[in-house]
Amino acid sequence: MIELENVTMTYPGGMTALKDVNINIEKGEFVFIVGSSGSGKTTLFKLLLKELNPTSGKIRVAGYDYSTIKKNAIPKVRRRIGVVFQNFRLLKDRTIYENVAFAQRVIQTPARFIRRRVPAMLTLVGLAEKYKSYPKELSGGEQQRVAMARALVNNPDIILADEPTGNLDPKNSIDIMNLLDDINKRGTTVVVVTHNKEIVNDMKKRVITLKKGVIISDEKQGGYIDED
Repeated sequence: MIELENVTMTYPGGMTALKDVNINIEKGEFVFIVGSSGSGKTTLFKLLLKELNPTSGKIRVAGYDYSTIKKNAIPKVRRRIGVVFQNFRLLKDRTIYENVAFAQRVIQTPARFIRRRVPAMLTLVGLAEKYKSYPKELSGGEQQRVAMARALVNNPDIILADEPTGNLDPKNSIDIMNLLDDINKRGTTVVVVTHNKEIVNDMKKRVITLKKGVIISDEKQGGYIDED
């Protein structure tokens, strides 16, 4: 489902963010990517979204080889990836329903399908009754649930979550991670970039640890490694 083969990423200024990284994530896995600031987590996230191209090595995601894919095919790849960000990235002037529907309208989904799919996703994340609300009327945890509904609405093969609990209190953080776990159990591959030590240790999922651009640990039921 996701494969990185000898991937190195060096920025124009000469800073190398990733060095000869090899990762293989199978369909249906739940994986944490962890590491301190400057470890290469953000660069890896951007590479998986093809926002960056590696200096060397190969990346394959959802059956697409990023080194040979044509530019006009990149949107097709991204439709197979649902993305959840730390700061939610909701449209403040649109209702919750419209925020989720927007992801379908972008890919020109027929209105009749949107009318069925959006309520189903809001029900899944526990916000069916708030479909007319605006983001400012919701708590941080609820806003992140909307972001997850938006990420799921196009039925992606993969969910990439970048610090999804970074702006949430402990209770909401646990709720969001439980929701991601439920989504994973339905068959969706989930990759979470995080620095939340407690959640990583509690969930006992596969943990890949980066340090200065190098993988220092890859454990099937791992924990958060303190580098100090």
